[in-house]
Amino acid sequence: MSIEPIEKHLPLSTNTDSVLELLAAETGLSKQKLKQAMQKGCVWWERGKQVQRLRRATKPLLAGDTLHVYYDEKILATIPPTPKLIADEGAYSIWHKPYGMYSQGTKWGDHCTITRYAEQFLQPQRPAFTVHRLDRAANGLIIVAHSKTVAAAFAQLFKQHKLQKHYRAVVYGQWDLSQPELLIDSPVENKPARSFVTGSRYDARNQQSVLKVRIESGRKHQIRRHLSGLGFPLVGDRLYGDKPQTQDLQLTAYYLAFTCPVTQTEKVYHLPD
Repeated sequence: MSIEPIEKHLPLSTNTDSVLELLAAETGLSKQKLKQAMQKGCVWWERGKQVQRLRRATKPLLAGDTLHVYYDEKILATIPPTPKLIADEGAYSIWHKPYGMYSQGTKWGDHCTITRYAEQFLQPQRPAFTVHRLDRAANGLIIVAHSKTVAAAFAQLFKQHKLQKHYRAVVYGQWDLSQPELLIDSPVENKPARSFVTGSRYDARNQQSVLKVRIESGRKHQIRRHLSGLGFPLVGDRLYGDKPQTQDLQLTAYYLAFTCPVTQTEKVYHLPD
């Protein structure tokens, strides 16, 4: 029998180093389930302005601290797909994130994210920080930083448009391959959004076109919204498409190029066609 989602906020009146006993008493869950849940990122610790995930059951807590529990059995039972490590650069790593993996977690957990996977499986082990997002439904190259300083440096590259990120999109319809690069300059959620689209090839049998897209901004679902707005929805797009979909979303971040913020050398990563 499945357990209904549990959300608890527990202010502490005394010091304690018995986190599992406290949580078990408040939630009715076994210590074993709670220990596994903590590893998957659904228990949070708050002290003053500091709020972070609590993974160590042995961490001493003080009076005035607050514990937050967001336990959803269905979410915690999800098995994340396996990403592929493209390059370990020490201060950051480049991964091929698969369809179905998240770029960042929620209050209910982070075990299905690329950052948590990197923290657990990279050797030597390092903390991992989100640099940029890639839709759960999309796949492709993604950067994971291993310090807050490097994450901030990459954030500046994105802000200054000094990081090139190109996508491959398979869409329904026949794109005019003779036309030059097309600029789509339509706001997304009232924010500026610019996408540059070039036709690559047309599959007459399936009536689908392969496009190459580069973006200056990274608005949520920007490419999907822009192409659907032109009448070329992505194959596999259950959100913005107009046909029943059986395939995964056909959107791949296949190319990254930037000046490394650590070594100042030029870096280029790309996936094959």
